[in-house]
Amino acid sequence: MIALRSVLFNTIFYANLILRMLVFSPFYFLAPRKLAYRVPKNWALSNHWLMEKIVGTTFEIEGMENLPSGGYILAPKHQSFWDTYALLPWLDDPVYILKRELMWIPLFGWYAKKQRMIPINRGARGKVMVEALRRTKEELATGRQLIIYPEGTRRPPGAEPAYKYGIARMYRDLKLPVVPVAMHPGLFWPRRSTMRYPGHYKVRILPAIQPGMDPDAFFAHLIDVTERASDELLIDAAERNPELPLPPTAAHRLEELRKESAARA
Repeated sequence: MIALRSVLFNTIFYANLILRMLVFSPFYFLAPRKLAYRVPKNWALSNHWLMEKIVGTTFEIEGMENLPSGGYILAPKHQSFWDTYALLPWLDDPVYILKRELMWIPLFGWYAKKQRMIPINRGARGKVMVEALRRTKEELATGRQLIIYPEGTRRPPGAEPAYKYGIARMYRDLKLPVVPVAMHPGLFWPRRSTMRYPGHYKVRILPAIQPGMDPDAFFAHLIDVTERASDELLIDAAERNPELPLPPTAAHRLEELRKESAARA
């Protein structure tokens, strides 16, 4: 039954994406940029509804009060395609730094260009990266929120952290608060898999790290607070969803956490 629900969800998910892009294109491209953002935000909400009704997956968000007003950097854990869009409805005017190749995709690339997303060549250095930083500063100066994944790519739940130092350079250069976000959507929407699993989990928005710290100290602090919250939410998700098939990385991390807890008792 889970496999059947997964196929049904995946089919409707992509049909929903394509149809919405086509149907709402006249409004999207003619409306002012920020008003047009309602289209992807409503698409994200519709996906949450589809996940609940078809798969049986729900989530809750903790810590909304930790989102500052104006510009800041949102730094979520990255495990799934889900977390690329999930928080859009609750953010005022987010901007992404993304692979330039994504801008070449028909419709999607045009939608991204409308929202002034910032394309980069990941293999480039020097002037290209300087220009990307200039564009980022320009967008954030208007009060937008930058979404950047500190680990760079999707990681399986419970895996050893692999944070990239680039987030510390952004923190230093942009001089804005960084808001860590811990969550485990990869337990329910695994990377590199078509399976979708029912259950309930938490998304935890942590207190903002204010600008002004030494970049190395900031980097260590970001990893510490995010991973501690991730461990807590991994335990919570496993207890709430005892039938959930855990990936090896999550099962191994849970075993480590249980041993650490027993040693402290």
